[in-house]
Amino acid sequence: MNHTAPVGILNKVFDFEYHDPFQVLGFHEVQTNQKKLGVIRAFNPAAKKMWILDEDTEKKEQYEMPRIFDNGFFEFTHPQKNTCFHYSLKAEYYNGAIQIYKDPYSFLPVISEFDRHLFNEGSHQEIYEKLGAHLTEIDGIKGVHFAVWAPNAKAASVFGDFNGWDSRRHQMRVLGSSGIWEIFIPGLSEGDVYKFAIKDQNNTILEKADPYAHFAELRPKTGSIVWNINKYKWKDKKWMKKRAESQNLAKPMSIYEVHLGSWMRVLEENNRFLTYQELATKLSEYVIQMGYTHIQLMPVSEHPFDGSWGYQITGYFAPSSRFGTPEDFMHFVDVMHQNNIGVLMDWVPGHFPKDVHGLANFDGTSLYEHYDPRKGEHMDWGTKIFNYGRNEVRNFLISNALFWLGQYHIDGLRVDAVASMLYLDYSRKEGEWLPNQYGGRENLEAIDFMQKMNQIVYSKYPGITTIAEESTAFGGVSRPTYVGGLGFEFKWNMGWMHDTLVYFQKEPIHRKYHQGTITFSMIYAFSENFILVFSHDEVVHGKGSMINKMPGDNWQKFANLRLLYTYMWAHPGKKLLFMGQDFGQWDEWSENKSLDWHLCQYEPHAKLSKLVKGLNEIYKNEPALYEVDFEPYGFEWVDFYDSDNSVLSFMRKAKNGDFIVAAFNFTPVPRSDYRLGVNQLGFYQEILNSDSSEYGGGNIGNTGGVEAEEINWQGKPYSINITLPPLAGLIFKPLKK
Repeated sequence: MNHTAPVGILNKVFDFEYHDPFQVLGFHEVQTNQKKLGVIRAFNPAAKKMWILDEDTEKKEQYEMPRIFDNGFFEFTHPQKNTCFHYSLKAEYYNGAIQIYKDPYSFLPVISEFDRHLFNEGSHQEIYEKLGAHLTEIDGIKGVHFAVWAPNAKAASVFGDFNGWDSRRHQMRVLGSSGIWEIFIPGLSEGDVYKFAIKDQNNTILEKADPYAHFAELRPKTGSIVWNINKYKWKDKKWMKKRAESQNLAKPMSIYEVHLGSWMRVLEENNRFLTYQELATKLSEYVIQMGYTHIQLMPVSEHPFDGSWGYQITGYFAPSSRFGTPEDFMHFVDVMHQNNIGVLMDWVPGHFPKDVHGLANFDGTSLYEHYDPRKGEHMDWGTKIFNYGRNEVRNFLISNALFWLGQYHIDGLRVDAVASMLYLDYSRKEGEWLPNQYGGRENLEAIDFMQKMNQIVYSKYPGITTIAEESTAFGGVSRPTYVGGLGFEFKWNMGWMHDTLVYFQKEPIHRKYHQGTITFSMIYAFSENFILVFSHDEVVHGKGSMINKMPGDNWQKFANLRLLYTYMWAHPGKKLLFMGQDFGQWDEWSENKSLDWHLCQYEPHAKLSKLVKGLNEIYKNEPALYEVDFEPYGFEWVDFYDSDNSVLSFMRKAKNGDFIVAAFNFTPVPRSDYRLGVNQLGFYQEILNSDSSEYGGGNIGNTGGVEAEEINWQGKPYSINITLPPLAGLIFKPLKK
């Protein structure tokens, strides 16, 4: 049969290994010996017959397209037109079905050369608006524009229910040397499921979820879903305005860490998850009741394996479909904001899983990960490490941070496993890692990436926060980049957490030999902007729950835990507690079941919860407890020497000079006539006593407060004579005259 098709290219298209099928499919001007012809070619292996519908004619003239090869190519030469015209394709399938659709190969490229340039140099802050799947209208034609970065692929395509999951039907074109492949498919709409088919240089077809997808199928399915995330109407304008004008360092931050899948479940409905909508109501009510200022969500980005707790992500731009749609998650954040609750989320730029539909080996090469396993694999976790030296990978991650802060109004990112990013020898033996260009162990590319990320997010979204989970003594984690720091606002205080738990797990009779363990934190307390944390990591993998870490019988366990939390809330630094710790759950945390909420009906647990609520109330009401967390002038020891009695006492100060006095008795022995030095005369009101019967204690205390005396003590001009309850903390506030 006569045709004008370049057979060699058509064969490559049929074999799914051509970089630009637009060169042969769609409309083309073809010069013959006699004249110039207008030719339309289509590739539809499932079609029995095909026609051209000429939309420039009044009756939409219909012309049959002869099949030029048995493998699914059709070609029509227009008898009169040799320039492009408006047309549609009509296909009849072997089951008798008829489909009329606009030709995807009749559209010009969408992504501009400038966008490609910015992406390749690593500076396109909104690249998520270009790559991925986006509902688009071109010349009045609605559809979806798809784009994917796969620079080492032979060919790329989009496939899904709309083309019978045939990877040949909608092959993409590569845009110059950018490595970006794209196609606009008319007629697709929100909810369509798709994947990218990537043919690598070894002729293996890789079926990949969209790295930039906004929504994903519910596991165990792995497809991406076309979704418009711009239709939600936010109602948190007041919060966002306040956030932009805020300064986190001098604000109270009491953070409730939450795993959405196990905070609460509906037992009557086969132990199902609460939805984002349900969580918005129930969780906000709980956080308000308890007085926390923020929630911190363990990763909500899409992940295939529940047991990873969300830390092995395949969908960096998609909230997990386990709990609802993207709008449902926006509603969740919105409700929190309307109730004056900040929303922080775990962000995981340190590693990603090897799942075949994910980022690993994306185009048949180490595209997102470092190619050398000595730099590109976490042996402990069985995951891949991002290649922070590659511009497009940095762009992917930085734009992802901006995406959550902007599109979802997230107030801060807690960056997971920063230590693993900082050090090339992290969890590696000698010979298993490569030194940097100077022979050192620091990952210079990762350090530069984190600095750039922090610079960009703070410049674009003032008032947000970034928090590093960093467990080493790396200097300047929460210091500005212009002085060589990493640029985070806060750092988790893992040293304080470790030392404090070591101390509290000792029998009280032995604590006097370990006074330095509990006081050591003040030596470095102002070297970083610290958050004191008892996170999920402390109540898993056989470490025991917080209540079970405490020594002694049940009375002592609860008293010790009340003492611990009182000490934590009085100590310099912002606060974080993981869910279940605030009511003393006995069991370790499990992602597979709800918290043991039934315990709250029992007095010890209910009263422990009441203590945490009381601590949050006092914390927010007393600037001395939060305004000067990170400067030495906000803290003053009263006495750290009294190891014989295992007693500590100190003052915390506000910017205006107001102060509180805190004292802690780490033994089960009450101590009467215990004198503390203070800086001024007056009545010192006992604003919190963890031994109060209200909190489950024995109600030993100071009947509301004590009057200061003109007795010089502990280097202070005045002093107060108090009763220290057993295993308890006290907080006093001098009343103004």
